[in-house]
This record gives sequence, C-alpha cells and structure tokens, in this order.
Amino acid sequence: MPTTTANGITIAYETAGDPKATPVLLVMGLGMQLTAWPDDFVDGLVDLGYYVIRFDNRDCGLSTKLTGAGAPNLKLALLKSVLRLPLRPAYSLADMAGDALAVMNALGVARAHVVGMSMGGMIAQIMAARHPQRVASLTSMMSSSGRRGLPGPTRAARAALLRPLPKARAGARAGAAARLAEQVRLVDHLVGVLRTIGSPAYPSPERPLRERLLAAVARNVCPHGVARQLMATIADGSRAALLAQIACPTLVIHGAADPLVPLACGVDTAKLVPGARLEIIEGMGHDLPGQLIERLLALIDTHARGKMAPDSLPRLFEKQ
Repeated sequence: MPTTTANGITIAYETAGDPKATPVLLVMGLGMQLTAWPDDFVDGLVDLGYYVIRFDNRDCGLSTKLTGAGAPNLKLALLKSVLRLPLRPAYSLADMAGDALAVMNALGVARAHVVGMSMGGMIAQIMAARHPQRVASLTSMMSSSGRRGLPGPTRAARAALLRPLPKARAGARAGAAARLAEQVRLVDHLVGVLRTIGSPAYPSPERPLRERLLAAVARNVCPHGVARQLMATIADGSRAALLAQIACPTLVIHGAADPLVPLACGVDTAKLVPGARLEIIEGMGHDLPGQLIERLLALIDTHARGKMAPDSLPRLFEKQ
C-alpha cells in the first residue's frame, strides 16, 4: 500500500479511478480504517467519473500509531470538558486535517471535493474553513459543530462507544487458530457496537457485516489509537466560529435516527455554514448501509457538480 511521510508520521492511502478525473477525498471517522468506506460507495464514485482518495487517519489502520502518547483517560477528559478545564490531547483535529492535506500533496492534488463522515466530517470542516483553496466542496455526513448545548449520544450509544474491546488472550507466538478465535471475539464486540449505532430502517445483513469486520480486524486493531482520536475530538470543542468562515458549497447529510450524533447536530452544522444545504435521511443511523449507497452517491455527485437546487428546507428521504 502506498504511503507518504508528513507531519512527523507515515500516512497510508489508496486511490481508485483515473488520476486525471475530478478528485474526491474521503475522510473516515473515529477508529475506522480507509476500508470502512464500502466498496460499492468507492466504485460508485469511480463510475460517476471521480478519482477517489482514501487514507488511514493517524493512530488507525496502517498509518503511524502514536504509542508514545499512551492511553488517555477519557472519563476524566469528558469531566474536564464539562467543567471547561484545559485538555492536552496527543494531537488535534487540525493536525489530522494536515494529514489529509499531506495525502493530497503526495498525489499532486491541488483541490478536491472533500467528504467526511462523523469525526471525518469535523476534520473536513476544518479543511474547508482553514484551507479554502484546497476544498472545492464540502460534504459533512453524520457530524457536528461541537457547539455546547447540542444533544449527545443516547445512553446505549455512549455505552457502546466507550465499552472496551475484549482483552487479548493470544500471545505473540499463538497459532493461527488462537489468533482467529481472538479476531472473532473482536468481531462479536464490533457487531454489537454497530448494531447499536446503525440504521434501524436499514440493518446490515449479518454475514457480510461480519466478513467486513473480520477483514478490518485482521488488517489492524489499535484501541489506544481510538482513544487518542476521541480525546482530540473532545478537545476540539466548538467549531461554530470556524463553520461561519466556510465559503465553498456545503452539503450536510444526516440520519434522522442517528443515536450517536443526533440529528440536531446536523441541523446545527447546516445553520452555521453560510448557504449550506441539509439533507435528512429517515431511518438512517450512524453508518453507511448498503441500501442507501445509491442515494448517497446521487446526493454527493449532484452537489459536487453544482447542480443541487437551492432549498431552504431539508428534503426528507422516506424508506422505500
């Protein structure tokens, strides 16, 4: 897999499509590898005529893990955030935005349509506000402005997000069967998380979901990296003032049934970005279900081509 070195770390990335086509940069969310973008989604963008760029955020996948920073105390960080006390994350979301720009630089891409999901949406927002010359359009999916007063996750979603991964049992010299058994335990855990935060109207079929997760677990697992990313997200605070500076065409996509980042967060994001359009998808949670890929592709393609009609009201997509 190709990599680039920048900002003191190595960043792994993948591309798909014709390098001469219009570039789209995909920025994934908390703890999720570049492989979390569904193949149908990536292939669909290529079929629509885009050059698709994906990468592993720092502390995830095949990119550098900042193990020297240790494991943050997330409960203490959340308490400090509530009390408005200073936090000291190992890095910031702005640093992660710099990683995304480094991938673009490595590929010689001056400007791209940027699509970010969840934490990736926050990173994409920072890119659009602070590096406007590099972002042709912004699509912020199931994300938030981080503004105080917005609703947080449901109790079940918060518990699922903070639940620790099963402790490793297999040692470094364990055989293939023991390693596979450990991976299956991790997959069982992750299936529970995704079932909790996923789309209630569009459940993912069990077997393909497990196959994707098993491939992800075999590729890389870094629990402390996820914690450090979450720490960076908590420390970033409100981006309300930053969102007001975004000048590029902006599309906000949010699921009406998102238990992790509630719909109010997407509504708030769209209100804060001048001229942003909000698209609400009924029955969608905090995932990218296969049943909605075609719909998401149509929205992103129309937006990127500048053909989305002005609309002051959200368009509701009902389950078909």
